[in-house]
Amino acid sequence: MPVTHTLEGPLSVDVLGRQDPELAEILLGELERQSTTLQLIAAENFTSPAVLAALGSPLANKYAEGYPGARHHGGCEIVDVAERMAVERAKALFGADHANVQSHSGSSAVLAAYAALLRPGDTVLAMGLPHGGHLTHGSPANFSGRWFDFVGYGVDPESGLIDHEQVRSLARTHRPKAIVCGSISYPRHIDYAAFREVADEVGAYLIADAAHPIGLVAGGAAPSPVPYADVVCATTHKVLRGPRGGMLLCASELAERVDRAVFPFTQGGAQMHTIAAKAVAFGEAATPAFTAYAHQVVANARVLAQGLAAEGLAVTTGGTDTHLLTVDPAPLGVDGRTARGRLAAAGMVLDTCALPHPDVRGLRLGTAALTTQGMGEAETARIAVLFATALRDESAGRGVREEVRDLTGRFPPYPAQ
Repeated sequence: MPVTHTLEGPLSVDVLGRQDPELAEILLGELERQSTTLQLIAAENFTSPAVLAALGSPLANKYAEGYPGARHHGGCEIVDVAERMAVERAKALFGADHANVQSHSGSSAVLAAYAALLRPGDTVLAMGLPHGGHLTHGSPANFSGRWFDFVGYGVDPESGLIDHEQVRSLARTHRPKAIVCGSISYPRHIDYAAFREVADEVGAYLIADAAHPIGLVAGGAAPSPVPYADVVCATTHKVLRGPRGGMLLCASELAERVDRAVFPFTQGGAQMHTIAAKAVAFGEAATPAFTAYAHQVVANARVLAQGLAAEGLAVTTGGTDTHLLTVDPAPLGVDGRTARGRLAAAGMVLDTCALPHPDVRGLRLGTAALTTQGMGEAETARIAVLFATALRDESAGRGVREEVRDLTGRFPPYPAQ
């Protein structure tokens, strides 16, 4: 398929096209893919042109190990202003005493939280990976599983909801140094107050891994973990619509420990172009337009969940409170991996995920990106029908693909294109 999109203004690759046309063609091809397929991956979104402009700015040239006013390199006067701006905007947006915006990713932020509060060998209670826990919640392939003794809690196999009695029982039995609340595929709001109560009972730190819901928190569409958790770890992309990166929020008494855990313990120089882009995103998230966006994301997700259930898919927990939902396509006669392939062929990009049943993989999808494109409940309801059509009949994929192309053509991610 020939590439038809071009990049202009802050998205311009004219210079790259002249110097390295081969790579420029790759970038244009990726824009074409994003613009002609439905991005239903729950962890992805479209940043604004302003965020992209900051990412491609001269701040990418600056080495800035350390923190504003205490750098290990000269010439940091300007980037210090950018980082202070990002920090102040994050604190105001989330009502936190302290913010660290240097983490390169969500995983880096979690690593720093562990480094600030724990020592190797400490016991940690977190959601088990088969129930929706992240790799940093104790996977043996990850630093978390190698350095700490993780105990996994889960969800009720029937309701799909977190089993808080199990959490309390495991905490009393294992007396963890920290409890982690958060998931990569839990579609309901986390009860942070309930986790805080258990943590206080056993004398544990509470770490909230809010990588997925933090954008909804910014827009007032989800409860905030900040009043309850000792440390909040988050990403700045996903629903928040910023650059790919991480951040940490905490009370003032933990600020120095968290900062030292990020630098110099787990990271080197800050990526100042990314930090500037985070500042842009925090500023955008503080607007009424973003509040409306966050609530629309949830409204679209609920419509999508209802539509898929009506088409016969099994929606875990019976719906969603957030931007994401998980479904089992088995009632339509396909497993998760087969379903993902059929949907990809039909122009719908999403992930598989573990479901709260032994050895069953379902589908995880979200509405953040399509909502950024301007789609509402009517379009989301239609997407549910297209979704099920592609799963029921592999031969219908071509027709679905054409309708997806028409839909994305009417709602381009970057309307100036």
